Amino acid sequence: MALDETTEELATTAAGGDHRALGELLRRIEPDVLRHCERLLPYRQDAEEACQDTLLAVARNIGRFEGRSRFSTWLHIVTANCARTTYRSLKRRAAEQTSEELPDHRPDPRRVSVIAGSRLDLLDAMESLEYEKPELAAALVLRDIVQLDYAEVAEQLGIPLGTAKSRIHQARKYIQSALGDAYLGK
Repeated sequence: MALDETTEELATTAAGGDHRALGELLRRIEPDVLRHCERLLPYRQDAEEACQDTLLAVARNIGRFEGRSRFSTWLHIVTANCARTTYRSLKRRAAEQTSEELPDHRPDPRRVSVIAGSRLDLLDAMESLEYEKPELAAALVLRDIVQLDYAEVAEQLGIPLGTAKSRIHQARKYIQSALGDAYLGK
């Protein structure tokens, strides 16, 4: 999600409390946020929900954006976190519903793409990793989902470069063991 300089400047202005700049910022980033959510979640409705959650999170938390990194980096992190939270919420809601309340809506394997199934498996594995080893999950999200380079991951997490590389490696091993050969880390 590479944003132009005007958008970066709007973010800085909005972080300073300018409500007009915030409105313009949200309007400008919405298509990019939706595209990013669609890459993480297999169904359009879920991606739209995550997009709205992301925009709301940006509006509520823009004052926390300090400008130490680019706004696009901060936005990637917020978007990835909101998409993962949306997935967990949908999964929890589905588990709470009994079979009496709704007919069985399991996806027909003949109609679900391999990519969508892989994303669901990856989200499940990421949820497990986040529960067991949150410091590894944060590093993996920044590297493989947000696509920051190793130095940027280290900077965002406030850890040495070697530690960032080690956490990413350990997280990939964890995910790969959970998914088998279906996951090929970058």
